[in-house]
Amino acid sequence: MNQPPSGPPLTDVEEYAAAVLDVVRSIPSGRAMTYGLIAEIVGEELGRGGPRQVGSVLAGSGSRYAHLVPDDDGGPGGDDGDRVPWWRVVNAAGSPPQQHLTEALDALRAEGCPLSKDGRRVNLRRAVWFPEDAEPTALR
Repeated sequence: MNQPPSGPPLTDVEEYAAAVLDVVRSIPSGRAMTYGLIAEIVGEELGRGGPRQVGSVLAGSGSRYAHLVPDDDGGPGGDDGDRVPWWRVVNAAGSPPQQHLTEALDALRAEGCPLSKDGRRVNLRRAVWFPEDAEPTALR
């Protein structure tokens, strides 16, 4: 599990947040995952959490959980220098967060992510990404 290089062990909340952020950072450019899918993957590992907890982690990733994200190029899925590609996480209907809709859709469009005909949602049939699609080192 993700631990700060030096310092106290992670709390349960930080452990969950670190696991969520690891998965989100592994989503390749042009692909997407749902809150529920991330919750399922992290839940298999840690035995707790759900889609709302994933959303809560992402809402706090810029400040509350920034210390859990390594200072690097954004990880396997982050080829643009952004440390946590939050725009690649959508709800079950393929919609990005309403409060960041335009910014998320612009970023997804720029990455070539397949969108619905009206351009307001991710086409999950074409864009969904599963970690087992990645090379073995993508998550650890």
